[in-house]
Amino acid sequence: MPKRREDIEKNDKWNIESIFATDELWEYEFDVFKKEIKDISLFRGKLKNSETEILNAIQKSIFLDRKLGKLFTYAHTRRDEDTKNEKYKTYYEKACNVSVELDELSSYLVPELLSIEESLLIKYINSDVLKEYKFHLEKIIRTKPYTLSDKEERVISLAGSALRTAYDVFGSLNDADLKFGTINIDNNEKELTHGLYYSYLIDKDRRIREAAFKKYHNKYDEFPTAFASLLNGQIKTHLFNSKVRNFKDCLEASLFYKNIDTSVYTNLIDTVRSNISVLHKYLSFRKKAMGLDELRLYDVYIPFVESQEMKFSFDEAKTALLESVQILGDEYYSELKKGLENDRWVDKYENENKRSGAYSTGCYDTMPFILLNFNGTLNDAKTLAHEAGHSMHSYMTKKYQPPIYGSYPIFLAEVASTFNEELFIHNLLGKTKDKNVRAYLINSRLEEIRATFFRQTMFAEFELKIHNFVENDTPLTENLLKTEYRKLNEYYFGENVVIDKEIEIEWARIPHFYYNYYVYQYATGISAAIALFNRVMKGGKKEIDDYLGFLKAGNSKFPLDILKDAGVDMTSPRPIEDTVKYFDSLINELSEIYQVS
Repeated sequence: MPKRREDIEKNDKWNIESIFATDELWEYEFDVFKKEIKDISLFRGKLKNSETEILNAIQKSIFLDRKLGKLFTYAHTRRDEDTKNEKYKTYYEKACNVSVELDELSSYLVPELLSIEESLLIKYINSDVLKEYKFHLEKIIRTKPYTLSDKEERVISLAGSALRTAYDVFGSLNDADLKFGTINIDNNEKELTHGLYYSYLIDKDRRIREAAFKKYHNKYDEFPTAFASLLNGQIKTHLFNSKVRNFKDCLEASLFYKNIDTSVYTNLIDTVRSNISVLHKYLSFRKKAMGLDELRLYDVYIPFVESQEMKFSFDEAKTALLESVQILGDEYYSELKKGLENDRWVDKYENENKRSGAYSTGCYDTMPFILLNFNGTLNDAKTLAHEAGHSMHSYMTKKYQPPIYGSYPIFLAEVASTFNEELFIHNLLGKTKDKNVRAYLINSRLEEIRATFFRQTMFAEFELKIHNFVENDTPLTENLLKTEYRKLNEYYFGENVVIDKEIEIEWARIPHFYYNYYVYQYATGISAAIALFNRVMKGGKKEIDDYLGFLKAGNSKFPLDILKDAGVDMTSPRPIEDTVKYFDSLINELSEIYQVS
């Protein structure tokens, strides 16, 4: 059984009290904020008067966003500590609702700004008064074709809370209400939870892997209609938002604001599909290496190399991570060390009703925070490296950028995290000459690329399909979703893998399908990360500085431009093709170390 929250040691919990020392202080600041947000209305009708009025409106908006960031970060992290805690669920709802209210009150700003006569607006933007905000304002100007009237923007803002319902219900159902029970192995009952599921998938006992895989997915298959309805509702929300703003489709609407052409998305899918034989080559090798007549989906996660399973305490994982990032210089190393050891960035272990998975969070005026469910596997150690990459990206961005550019775009979100994983595995490989250990680590890296690059591309293709269905008035029924999801699994896994029936419901448990074209960024992110990693390892000070410049850039440019400055062009298929080649080279290296008949 997972521990109760109160039984977890203080040093193993994140330092959320650094945001607000007590709940009472959060409540006080929330009440103050509720009154302050009305001040954003003071600029209505005045923006055309001068660049100073525009400046004052921007600065007030930033001030309110920063205060909201602290309120929301405290509320959602406290809620995620115990998803059944009604008090913090209420805090979270209040923070979400006041965010919607602020959006509503602020909704006039962009339409009013864009209503200013064009030559006058350009004059204002080019003035010294607005110099710091020029790029921010230029981004707003390019949204003019998709920006509605003041009244229409207000209606959309008012609808925000209702349109979030499908996502919120899925979260409550998935994180709190679903109970997976136990799996019975040799008359021993083993508890099955979100946090323990992966540890069972890498268990050497195939019966445990099979039992966990089937029990886990069968629980979701008890509610297929409900999950299909929730996903259908969420995609309809995406469609509503794209239609009301006159975008061609949901994909264009999602990518437009970061200036990413839809060809980047479709190029990813097309390039992976044209190179799918490399993935099939790996799965064929895995099947032979495991000595199986049938390779099943619950067999594709376990390391098949005959080496002692690598286990880590949290401190061992932390030490290995810190060793791996030393190449990035004293500032990066010392700040990460301080965060992990002294400032309590990390909530380390699973507890009862804690949110599953892992993430990095925070806002401009807080330290980064990392949620883990650490169980001591190599995957858990890599997850620490991954989330620390996110957190250091946030730290460097906030240190070197003003608040207006003090976060990084979602398209870049997975680059720094995956870069850290590459460093982490590279460091472990450099510390051993044992062929079996090296093979184990290479196998782990292959699995990471399979899961993050190939699997997420499959998810991206599924996401594109379900959006296309809804855009063409085809409802997402459980049968349609199961059929389409199975077809994709059959294509991506190929003839060497038996596609178990249980996988047909897997879409129901993937929260990222509610995020509106998010998953493709894992695949593009790992491609960019591998390219940057190779530049750093093969280069010198310039390449390291280029990478650190990437971490410091925040939102000061469009994401593709930030990557180009760091030496990677994601408008070209080359980073995708190079990732496939890298994957193939790892297969060949593993084949030389780990001979199979």
